[in-house]
This record gives sequence, C-alpha cells and structure tokens, in this order.
Amino acid sequence: MDIEQARFNMIEQQIRPWDVLDVDVLKVIEDTPREFYVPTQHQKLAFSDLEIPLDHDQFMMSPKLEARMLQALQIQVDDKVLEIGTGSGFVTACLAKLGKHVDTIEYYSDLSTHAQTTLQKQQIRNISFKVGDVLDKSFFSNQINKQYDVIAITASMPVYSDIFEDFLKENGRLFVVAGKAPVMHARLITRIDNYGFTTTNLFETDLQPLIGMHAPQVFEL
Repeated sequence: MDIEQARFNMIEQQIRPWDVLDVDVLKVIEDTPREFYVPTQHQKLAFSDLEIPLDHDQFMMSPKLEARMLQALQIQVDDKVLEIGTGSGFVTACLAKLGKHVDTIEYYSDLSTHAQTTLQKQQIRNISFKVGDVLDKSFFSNQINKQYDVIAITASMPVYSDIFEDFLKENGRLFVVAGKAPVMHARLITRIDNYGFTTTNLFETDLQPLIGMHAPQVFEL
C-alpha cells in the first residue's frame, strides 16, 4: 500500500467532502501518522472510511468524524484540553498538537498504556494519562479539579448528561454525540458564563456509547 497516497485520498475523498476545510485541522491530520495508531492486524484499513476495531470491543472513530470534531472545537495553541476516551491515541495526538496540554482518560488500562507508548515514540509530551471510569463521581472528585478550554468526548451518550459541563471555562467548548443508533446528533456546547451554555447541533452521525452509559429502556404494552 502506498501510505502517502492513501493518506492523501483519506483527506481529499473523505474529510474535505465532509465540510472540513480548517487548514490547521487538515494539516494536523496529514502530519499525524494514523497508521502508527492502528492495531497491526488492521493497518491496511488505517485510512478507510470506517471505525477500526480496538481491544475490548472499542473502536477508533472514522477519520471524517475525528476531523469534524477537531474543526468544531476550534482548538487554540494555549488551550487546555480534556479528552474522554483515549482509545488508540490518534485523536489524543491531534489534540496535543493543536492545543497546549491534554488530560486524557481511558477506561481500560492496557489501551491507555499502548496509546502512551505510541505517543512517546512520536515524541508528543504535552499529555497526562489517566485510567478510570468517567461516570464515577468519586473518580472525578479525586482526579480532575481543573477547568478546560476544550472537552472532546470520543464516545456517545444515549441521553445527553451535563456531567462534564462543570469542567468548562468561560467560552470553553465541549463536543459530544448524543442519541440512539442509527441516528445520533453531534453537538457543540459552549459555556457563555458561570451559569449559561449554548448548544449547537452540528450534524447526524453514529458512534459507540460511553462505557456504562446505556439508553433508557422503553417498555411496550
């Protein structure tokens, strides 16, 4: 496989046609070797328009969804970023290159360790790795006491919960996908002041839910 041609095709045939035109986002995706973050057995799929399987039935987001998320968050060079779901570490790398520092949280310790190894090989240092359940309030009270300019949630919420909004600074942006398959909605939530938020519906998509967060049961007579 011609890696550079495949990378070019991914950007030109998948990402740009999905209305990703931000120069900084396109460049960070071009300059971050996605093939290094993909499991060895799936490397031929590294630039395909699909979710790539990881261990524990987890998945990498599709390239175009990663790109739309990065574009929506409008990450600046001084931004402090919180990522919910480290996964393969590819999005983590992009966030770290665009912003000042990334705190990334992963549920599975082996995924976190593997991502950390890959990112260290790429000499990306402005990242702190944490392992835990983000839905556990005690984890957040013990581990997270900061406010962030950007929060990137790399899994969906069947029903939107505001549990992460308290960690946004004024003018901070949070990206989340909410709803039930097959049609979910990507949202950008922005903190206006200490009490106010705005929500912008961005596009329809489909994404695996956060671990431990399930859609409410619907009972039929």
